[in-house]
Amino acid sequence: MKILRIILQLASIGFGAYVLWSQNFTLMPYVMLTLGMFMLVAGFERIQNDRKEFWGYMFVLSSLFILFVSAQAFLVSA
Repeated sequence: MKILRIILQLASIGFGAYVLWSQNFTLMPYVMLTLGMFMLVAGFERIQNDRKEFWGYMFVLSSLFILFVSAQAFLVSA
């Protein structure tokens, strides 16, 4: 889980930096997709570590919202 979280975190930062640097905002759905997957994995990791705290569930809920918005962005651009 930790390796997957790090890979998704680096991909999200990389996509975000490229979008900011190139001003090519057509890649924003990919930024949101990787960010949503990163937050989902991070939330499950927090819940799984027996730290059933508020922020683990909050990460999962916010990641589902981000993934929903990302899916809508993919459908609108198609």
